[in-house]
Formats: sequence, C-alpha cells, structure tokens
Amino acid sequence: MKSYTIAVIAGDGTGPEVVAEGLKVLAAVSELNGFKYVLTHLNYGGKRYLETGNVLTGDELAGLNKFDAIYLGAVGDPNVAPGIIERGLLLKIRFGLDQYVNLRPVKLYPGVDTPLKNKKPEDIDFVVVRENTEGFYVGEGEFIKKDTPEETAIQISRNTRKGVERCIRFAFEYARNKRQRKQLTLCAKTNVLNYASNLWERTFNEVAKKYPDVKTNYAHVDAACMWMVKNPEWFDVIVTDNMFGDIITDLGAMIQGGMGIAAGGNINPEGVSMFEPIGGSAPKYTGQGVINPLAAVCAVQMLLAELGEDAAANQIEKAVMFVTANKLKSLAAGQMGYSTSQVGDLVVEALKIKN
Repeated sequence: MKSYTIAVIAGDGTGPEVVAEGLKVLAAVSELNGFKYVLTHLNYGGKRYLETGNVLTGDELAGLNKFDAIYLGAVGDPNVAPGIIERGLLLKIRFGLDQYVNLRPVKLYPGVDTPLKNKKPEDIDFVVVRENTEGFYVGEGEFIKKDTPEETAIQISRNTRKGVERCIRFAFEYARNKRQRKQLTLCAKTNVLNYASNLWERTFNEVAKKYPDVKTNYAHVDAACMWMVKNPEWFDVIVTDNMFGDIITDLGAMIQGGMGIAAGGNINPEGVSMFEPIGGSAPKYTGQGVINPLAAVCAVQMLLAELGEDAAANQIEKAVMFVTANKLKSLAAGQMGYSTSQVGDLVVEALKIKN
C-alpha cells in the first residue's frame, strides 16, 4: 500500500477552515483507493510572524524537502505589512524548492455562473503553465536618486534560457500527455519586449520541433486577455512568463466562476510541489463557517494527480462537479446555501455516490 508524507500549512484567516474540508475529502478518497498518508501540520503564516517575528527560516525551508507534497491553505494577516509573508514564505518556498511551474487549470464546472455571456462548461476548459521562479519576481532592481524629483525605479525581469526552456518543455509535455486537443499557445509580448519575449519565442519554436503532434500558436498578452473573455474556447494550454501568468490566471479565475473554485499548483516535477486554493485568507469571514472550500478541495485533487493517484484525483473532480451542478446556490461566501463544513460533507457524500 502506497503511503505519502504531506506538509500542511493551514495558514491564516479562513485558511484552516478550508484546509479542514480538503483534508476531510482526502481522508474519504484515500479509503476508496487504498493509499495512506501522514500529515505534518506547520504553523507558518502571518499569525506566527506576529507572535515570533519569524516567517520561514532556512532550516524550515530545507525541512520541506522531506515531504512528498505541501498543502497550503492561505496566509496573510491584515496586521502584517504587505509583502512580508508573500516574499518571506510563498516566494521563498517557490524559489527555494525550485517550484518552477505554476499550474493553473481554468475550468467552468456545471452549475457555476460565469460573467461571460452564453459560455458553457465546454467553452471554458484550459490550463495556464506559468513560469514561477524568474522574471520580475526575482526582485532585482534599484532606486536612483530616491525621494527626489529625479527619482528612477529600475525593475529587472530576469529570464534564463534554462528557466524558459524547462517551463516550455513542461507545457509541451502537458499538452501532449494530459490534453485531448494537444494545443499550446505561447503568450508573450514580442512586439515590445525585444529581449525577454524574444527569448521565449525563440525557445518555444525550437522546442516545438520535438513535439510535432502538438499544435502551436502565439498570442500577445493583451490579445490573450481579450480572447479569454471573447472566445475562451480557443485555448487549450497556455505557457507564459511569471508576470503575464500572474495576470491572466486571475482573469481565468473570474471566468471560471471566481476564487471560490480556483486552485493551483507550484510544481517541481523532480522535487516537492505545493498546492493551494488561489483565493486569499479572507480574514473578514474567519470563524463564520461561510467561506467556500471547493478551491481547497480542488487543490487536493491537483496534489493527488501530481503524486500519481489519478483515479482518486478524477473521483474528487467528479464529486465537485456533482456538488456544483446539483447542490450549491452560489459559490460566493455566505450564499452557498450550506456552511463551509457542510460543503465538505457534500463532496464526501458525492464521492460515495459516484464511486
């Protein structure tokens, strides 16, 4: 019987509430599929920072390498200045564990409202592969003559051939092995960004030669945003850099019905990956039992898929689709018709019904 070690960072605000429901679903699906797991709960996040002044030490980061996967709820506290937790925990884990792909499915489930007129689940089903450890997020740059009328801010987007190529290759493999349409779109800005986007375009075209079965095309990032709204059915897999990926995945979350259903993975195919709901800690809803846990449940689904438990992952997705189609009034907090824990129970019941 297979067994996995999973680090759980429930985090702040409503993070622990949604993680509890994700773990409830994990327990149910593990029984159905006969695998075991061991959880290690870690108290990293804004609350810990306020209490101790620590975000994530070097030893704690190194300790994460011993796990098979990381399950993250949400971190962030309104009493912590912006950027401290993001840089000190989230980016530190992504960079430190070399989680060089951010994987974001954009899929409209049945029964979920989308702001796009006349679009149905079959029209919104694509995946964004975002480079996750380079670009502007490296944090390189400087101020010149700061706090003077002549002040200049320089922010560097660093893109290496190695980093770009491994992300693009991951996207081609994903399109070939995980998607029926086998179509990959490069999203960049080659008409303006003469260096970074040029590197992405040249690398994309060279790697494409080794994947003749994958159909390729290109879209400027501004055009991609336009077509994601007008004709999302055009897309199958999109590969893009860190900055553009950050932007278009939030747009993707909105067209698939909102943050309440959006999950993502920070992937190191050769190492430890981390999975999370895309929405933040939503502190104003803490303790009320009204937050939607489905994104956290979908993060568990992605985690299991990465571990190779494909049957369990598919069962969770089908159960979530059953719940959205037949049970929930809305995905919005306080408007679901059920409490947070009741929604988790509904997914567990659907697992038993559908399997």
